[in-house]
Amino acid sequence: MAGLGISDLTVEQWRRLLAVARGHAPADLLLRNARVVNVASGEIEQANVAIAFGRIVGVGDYDEGEREIDLAGDYLAPSFIDGHVHVESSLLWIDQFARAVVPHGTGAVVTDPHEIANVAGAAGVRALMEAAQGLPLGVFFTVPSCVPASPMESPGAELPPQEIATLLAEPAAVALGEMMNFPGVLGGDPDVYAKLRLPARRRDGHAPGLSGRDLNAYIASGMASDHESTRLEEAREKLRRGLRVMIREGSTEHNLLELLPLVTDATYPQCCFASDDRDCATLLHDGHLDAVLRKAISAGLEPVRAIRLATLNTAEHWGLDGFGMVAPGYWANLVAFDRLDEIRPRLVLYRGQVVAEDGRPTFQTHAPIPDALRNTVHIAPLSPDQLRLPAAAEMVAVGAIPGQIVTRKVPVQPTVRDGAVVADPSRDLLKLVVVERHHATGRVGVGLVTGFGLQRGALASSIAHDAHNIVAVGVDDRDIVAAVEAVAAMQGGLAAVADGQVLAQLALPVAGILSPEPLEVVAAQYEAVEQAARALGCTAPAPFGLLSFMALSVIPEARVTDRGLVLLA
Repeated sequence: MAGLGISDLTVEQWRRLLAVARGHAPADLLLRNARVVNVASGEIEQANVAIAFGRIVGVGDYDEGEREIDLAGDYLAPSFIDGHVHVESSLLWIDQFARAVVPHGTGAVVTDPHEIANVAGAAGVRALMEAAQGLPLGVFFTVPSCVPASPMESPGAELPPQEIATLLAEPAAVALGEMMNFPGVLGGDPDVYAKLRLPARRRDGHAPGLSGRDLNAYIASGMASDHESTRLEEAREKLRRGLRVMIREGSTEHNLLELLPLVTDATYPQCCFASDDRDCATLLHDGHLDAVLRKAISAGLEPVRAIRLATLNTAEHWGLDGFGMVAPGYWANLVAFDRLDEIRPRLVLYRGQVVAEDGRPTFQTHAPIPDALRNTVHIAPLSPDQLRLPAAAEMVAVGAIPGQIVTRKVPVQPTVRDGAVVADPSRDLLKLVVVERHHATGRVGVGLVTGFGLQRGALASSIAHDAHNIVAVGVDDRDIVAAVEAVAAMQGGLAAVADGQVLAQLALPVAGILSPEPLEVVAAQYEAVEQAARALGCTAPAPFGLLSFMALSVIPEARVTDRGLVLLA
């Protein structure tokens, strides 16, 4: 792993850096009495840390700084790096996302902005890139490779190879984003080939359940990482074949405990952590990678090794020079905490400046939101008649699995009334509806779903990975229509409805997937709609989080999109 070098320094600055490092001049900031977590050697070092020009210039017995902070024996680690995340899944604009994660010790994220790309294309990605500049958070981008994710759903925009190429040339771009279209890879699709051959430092993988010769073929096409393993043996095979395995722990996807035995003395350099999707309420109350670390350590992972998976390993994989270590030449992106077995950040620094204390941000920032990202929800008139599902003797329902984004194909004998299938909450058999919302085509997909436990009413959301049409689940067709219309009236958002009345809602008017409001406001509203869902009988731990994946046409085994029921292997 590399530090920063001196190309951004004048000769005078370089000479001062040398003087500080050699103990001939005071540091800009001196951190005294630290227990430094050395993720390279696996040791804890008693040391002072000298900082100048926003970077670490020395670790050792330094004793003079223009400013000083006494850590009084706190542990000092490199700030954490999320190896794969969709920042849009927080429901927050990027400045509020930073307010959510920085106090939890996060110093950098590698984000795939394919959520906003599915709505607003390359312009949406660039808007996010521009808004991320100047934040006390390193925001790096993988450029979405699959917009649309598949031909089985209808996004608001597309990213053809020539636009991907221009985005890959952006300074913040580190890789081609997750190649979800693994059937296209295996089938030798010319469009996929055109994307894979683009010049990119890395190519991120996305291969749920792939194994054997198909996995070999997929990796041989250039993929370097994967965050989609849900079973230990799946992850083990991917690691054996050379992939960097990202152990995922998000709000909806909980894979850490299943995959943690993969991390051994022999394999740990090939593993890192990723959250993928973590909503605003989870970030505010539970945390970000600090929460992942607490869970991993409590499950038996050695603490320094756990921190390495959240820092150096991730930085090395993505080539993030200057990130991931407490060592000379690295950015002074640091997190201090008092217990190694229960990591709760007390102090967070970004480039040598204090940016959070005791779980609260100390920075103020505002990132403008382009007008072009508003007023993106356009639906055709919708009636209960469009939700009619013709009866058949046996049908396939989408089997939702709380805590996972994979689903099951569930054969069911539906409940029929007047020749049409109706929801049957006594059997946990509900209607699943997806309404195209970008171009008012009037296209509506209708199917069945199990796993929500809803007893009455309906839930609807314009968070519907990856195309972000409006997805709804419900007991009553009229309530489903009312919930969809409530979401459309807000220009995107979440809604819980019963007896035609909106019980709770959260407006997401930025691209139909994000709120412009402060973190605390959005988190409170999110918790309110989730509570309303539970009041309607929903038994899923994260109702809207689970609902958001029911239209994701690239994850096995069954989904419903605006084009109807999709069955995957």
